[in-house]
This record gives sequence, C-alpha cells and structure tokens, in this order.
Amino acid sequence: MKIDLTGVKALVTGGSSGIGEAISVTLAECGAVVGVHYNTGGEKARQIVERFENGSVALGADLLEPEGARKLFVTAAETLGGIDLLVNNAGIFIPAHPDGGHGEWMKTWESTIAVNLTAAGILCREAIEHFNGRGGRIINIASRAAFRGETADYLAYAASKGGMISLSRSIARSFGKEGIKSFAIAPGYVRTPMTEKYLEKHGDEMVANELALDEMTDPDDVAPLVAFIASGKLDHATGCTIDINGGSYIH
Repeated sequence: MKIDLTGVKALVTGGSSGIGEAISVTLAECGAVVGVHYNTGGEKARQIVERFENGSVALGADLLEPEGARKLFVTAAETLGGIDLLVNNAGIFIPAHPDGGHGEWMKTWESTIAVNLTAAGILCREAIEHFNGRGGRIINIASRAAFRGETADYLAYAASKGGMISLSRSIARSFGKEGIKSFAIAPGYVRTPMTEKYLEKHGDEMVANELALDEMTDPDDVAPLVAFIASGKLDHATGCTIDINGGSYIH
C-alpha cells in the first residue's frame, strides 16, 4: 500500500531533529508540504526543506513562550496556505530530583510543562479553530511515561506527557463530529539527541534490558505511523494511543 499525501499541509513541531526530523522527512517523501519547526536547529530544518523543494518551509519559534506557539501556527498557516495536519512533537527532557533545590526544581517543572504541554495545548486550540468547517488531524507525540510513570528525576516530563494523552482524547471526543481526528503516539526510549545524555549516564544495556526486542527504537520506527494516520486510513481510531516501545510493557 502506497501512502500518498499529495496536497496535505502539515506542521511538525520539533521537526528538525530526532523523531521530528524523521516525521518531517517521511511526510515530505509521501508528498506532503511540511512546516518544519525548530528552536535552535535552523540549519538542519532548512536542509530538510531544501532537500524536497516542494514548498515546505523551516519555521523558527521558541515554544517556551505561549505567544511563540500561537504565532508559529499562524505563520505556518499563512505560509503554507492552510494546515491539514498538526504534529505536536517538540519536547524537553530535563532531570530535576525533588531532593534538589526548590528553585531549580520549579524552573525545570515550569519549563517542561510550558514546552511539552502548554505549547501543545495552544497549538491544538489554534488547529481546532483553523479546522472549523473542513476538519483536520492532530497527532500528539506523548510517551510511555504517561502510563508507567518515570524516575524521580523526570516527574515533570511524565506529568506533561500524561496531560498530552488526556488532551488528545478530549479533542477526539469533543470535536469528532466537526471532522477533527486526534491521536496520540507513545514511544518508549528512542535513540535521539534528546535521550543521549540519559543513555550516557545509564547505559544502553539498562534500556535494552527493558525491551522485548533486541534493539532500541529508532525515529524511523515512529515516522511511518504518522504518515499512515495522516493518510486518513486510521480515522476511526481517533482518540486512541498507539504504543511504540519495543514491547517494554510486556517484557
């Protein structure tokens, strides 16, 4: 089965590296025009859009600021001539143990919630308003941490991803009759720049011991699912969460 996304206009946050890069490239390979969002990875985002020369654009925005998220969606819609698909992938993964100083813990909590959840919520709100009358799709990249929790260093991360799951389901439930479909994807550990420091500290072996498979998940294991959802062939699964974690729930 070939996935043809010709005519689809997508915005992918955190689209210049890791899972987001794989999603941006896969969507473009299938024919979609992609707004590749970046914060600091501008050069990589521009390389992605230059590779395809199909009208895709690189869009910079700091999602730590609420207005940055809103402006990103508005700019993407204006530049691409509309949005059909929103992929909320941008996220941060910063350790802060409760035993540490209160100020530093609060800073990490607020930053993590701001980028991982508040920005996603703002972008979803903008998408719902934009999709009014014609429908569209939202895919939120959450985490298995939303279901099994995380270690003490990453309470904020787990809380933010749990919020994304509830956000996705609530949108599916509330706006389905308006043609808006909403999905969540919950990866486990994925070999990306964001997880490099964690792997350096704990080692690949610790992660591998949690898996039912013999290798760690790669961004290219996640991206095809996004393209499949974008095709509309999974619309009646709206509201669902799809796990991609190497069988770590069952191992």
